[in-house]
Amino acid sequence: MISGGGTGGHIYPAIAIANSWKEKYPASEILFVGALGKMEMQKVPEAGYKIKGLPVAGLQRSLTLENLKFPFKLMKSLTQASQIIREFRPDAVVGVGGYASGPVLYAAQRSGIPTLVQEQNSYAGLTNKILAKKAKKICVAYPGMDQFFPAERIAYTGNPVRKDILDLIGKREKAMLHFGLAPEKKTLLVLGGSLGARTLNLAVLRDMQKLEVEGYQVLWQCGKYYYEEMKSKLEDSGLASIRLYEFIREMDLAYAAADVIVSRAGALSVSELSLVGKPVIFIPSPNVAEDHQTKNALAYVTHEAALLLKDSEAVGSLQQKVESLLRDSDLCAKLGRNIKNLAKPNAANAIVTEIHQLIK
Repeated sequence: MISGGGTGGHIYPAIAIANSWKEKYPASEILFVGALGKMEMQKVPEAGYKIKGLPVAGLQRSLTLENLKFPFKLMKSLTQASQIIREFRPDAVVGVGGYASGPVLYAAQRSGIPTLVQEQNSYAGLTNKILAKKAKKICVAYPGMDQFFPAERIAYTGNPVRKDILDLIGKREKAMLHFGLAPEKKTLLVLGGSLGARTLNLAVLRDMQKLEVEGYQVLWQCGKYYYEEMKSKLEDSGLASIRLYEFIREMDLAYAAADVIVSRAGALSVSELSLVGKPVIFIPSPNVAEDHQTKNALAYVTHEAALLLKDSEAVGSLQQKVESLLRDSDLCAKLGRNIKNLAKPNAANAIVTEIHQLIK
């Protein structure tokens, strides 16, 4: 049983673990448990797996009526999670983070079923810190996580990512054709996540004319929330070297096309980019718990494996930062080399091995 979700950063690693387990043990039965109304309820069935939903929700940061419902939703979710576990009788339960993983792993632990926590970030969330006290194994993506978890139960596995980005060799020409880019020009890839990142979009909007004048081209994923607004402004600008997308599905080709990548620093993004091995400028989101994106980015910056640009400084500074990097081929090579050295390409298989050990 695999539980959690809420964002792509939780869901895609969970699916990668399931896929790896299914490859090794095809006769196994796998059940996901997520939160009703969250994206896992759509993405998991699309990947070919069954999922059950719990009514659990998180606490809002501001005082709202929804917070009054929280204890009732939690109690109902705990009851339903216990029932699902009794019916499915899993040999092991994996929690990947997100609202549903709390009640499911708690219920499993009370039933004596071995549990494994997969912590994607460099700063552990509160739920995982609580669940880890009784978890048999905690799989992490960053060194130094013994500040949050018992060292003897930590496995440094990395974060599972999509298989198609493991090999980008020979894909550049195809990528240029696919996105309509000029092979002779340097390409900047901007990634703000599936929903989008307002700061990144405003930064590109402000600097896109200068970037085009300097001879660069931009492959820009602006996100669902901002697409219509950005599309309208790009059309009005008349610029020809900016390729705008709401969402890029062919991420292997996008990475193959890129010379420099600008990205938020969510756990999944950071893990994927380490496998890509291209120079990266991280602009961490300030709107996340415990400022964990900054901590994710700094784990790479301290190894000279990426650059960091603060969210508060991005609008007005992006073009200068990008141009400075693109003109320094030695720094580009060093960043690309160092970030690849931190990659964990076999993370999903490593986690599957840990799960198997628990069951044995």
